[in-house]
Amino acid sequence: MVKHISSGSPFEAKVSYSRAVIDKDMVYVSGSTGYDYETMILPEDVAAQTRNTLATISKALAQANCTLNDVVRVRYYLKDISDIDAVIPLLGEAFARSRPAATLIVADLIEAEMKIEIEVTARVGAYIS
Repeated sequence: MVKHISSGSPFEAKVSYSRAVIDKDMVYVSGSTGYDYETMILPEDVAAQTRNTLATISKALAQANCTLNDVVRVRYYLKDISDIDAVIPLLGEAFARSRPAATLIVADLIEAEMKIEIEVTARVGAYIS
């Protein structure tokens, strides 16, 4: 039996998806963007969007008894490859311990203002300190 996690984003209700789904010890976090879902503000800056995205993912993982250290797979969707230098340090810091399998895709995102989207797969207890 799976458990569904919501961030409270209006997009989740509108499109009928969950921020994350827990299936046994696996956690699948949907593509998350740079919105602050409490205020529904999307910063203009790609670094700020990346920080918000990682915070949203971290919050979902925490509800599944995980952290970014338990991430085993990550997919980055970047709207403009010229933003790569601004996000690499943030991503490097976020995933320094887990060192997940990763893919970076340059793609249009659903809203013109969105600059980054990240989706992750984690396993509960993957990181052993």
